[in-house]
Amino acid sequence: MAMFASTFLTNIRLVLIDFLLLWCIISVWFYCYAIYAAITFFANPQPINLEFYPPVSILKPLCGVDSDAYENLASFCQQDYREYQVIFAVRNSQDPCIEIVEKIICNFSDLDILLIVSDRLIGTNLKVSNLANAAAKAKHEILLLADSDIRVGTDYLQRVIQPLQDKNVGVVTCMYRSLTQGWISTLEAIGTTTEFHAGVLVSNIQENGIKYAFGSTIVIPKKVLEAIGGFETIADYLADDFQLGYLPVQAGYKVVLSDYVVEHVQTNNNLVDAIKRQIRWARGKRVSRPWGYRGLIFTYGVVSSLLLLIATDGSILGWLGLCICWTTRLVMAWVVGAISLKDLIAKKFLWLVPGYDLLSFVIWCFGFLGNTVEWRGHHLKLTKDGKLLLQEDRSYELSIIN
Repeated sequence: MAMFASTFLTNIRLVLIDFLLLWCIISVWFYCYAIYAAITFFANPQPINLEFYPPVSILKPLCGVDSDAYENLASFCQQDYREYQVIFAVRNSQDPCIEIVEKIICNFSDLDILLIVSDRLIGTNLKVSNLANAAAKAKHEILLLADSDIRVGTDYLQRVIQPLQDKNVGVVTCMYRSLTQGWISTLEAIGTTTEFHAGVLVSNIQENGIKYAFGSTIVIPKKVLEAIGGFETIADYLADDFQLGYLPVQAGYKVVLSDYVVEHVQTNNNLVDAIKRQIRWARGKRVSRPWGYRGLIFTYGVVSSLLLLIATDGSILGWLGLCICWTTRLVMAWVVGAISLKDLIAKKFLWLVPGYDLLSFVIWCFGFLGNTVEWRGHHLKLTKDGKLLLQEDRSYELSIIN
């Protein structure tokens, strides 16, 4: 009996080792493919037609004051572009961001800037309600949406608008690199440029274009927005930016990933708030792209190689797997983050990548547990299709501005 048990445990261990080895191999393949995807994408810059400058309405949903709020918002008012309108939308007439917007209006008096203060709700997602209130005053056919913590250069508008020369393009979106304050936000920024955007670049090649968008930038013509039912269609979704890319694809349009990289000014938070936010994002990804979220397990080569080392009792195979996985992961982080996205955080803190991956794996696991998310002390429930349900009365103040 003892011999049978011993043989059984040995077989289980061998199966586990085989699985971990396969996991490592797939992870290394992903890292190599991400390197290829990044080099390919940025080696072919999108052409710029200086004669293409359709009028644009920029919609900026606001709630509260972000770090460097004036500089972030003012950057959208300094575009080297012929004709554009900027609309700031806020819900609460007492919101401190209004003072900053009024200063911007004064300093850029020659620009078409409008401040909308309205508490009109069209759904659970207050950011979308802000966008809908702003869109009602948009003068131009092309809308550009961007979160309040995004900062851009003067050539931004001219470059991100270019893909719309193709009438089949319904949405243009941008990747981003972060400007950080404190070690917690630095750790999050490392993950964004070296993990999240690596997956985006791989998806962009594998799927011949991505099927979603990011809140950092969403360029969408009014006719495309109307084709998906307007902002009302996404007013109850957690991942509104995902839906603004996904739904136009379902309607027959293409989403184009711009090669313009915007800057995300990240506020320093404590560790607990950062983990809660990461879990919220993880659960949002899980309900938005369930199979894609499950597939992320094969991107955690740092984890699989560490487990392989433990399972093989520190064997040569285990050390070889760990060295290959970790080296390839760091090379991918350097190529995608430091070289392609020109992220100074990734360049300076590359050594944090393995630690981030271990934490990210734990958060990925937590993403499967539960269907509730928390914003500023308020709890909401996620449905299977990604909608938000209130678990409290409608007097909540919820911001989905990052």
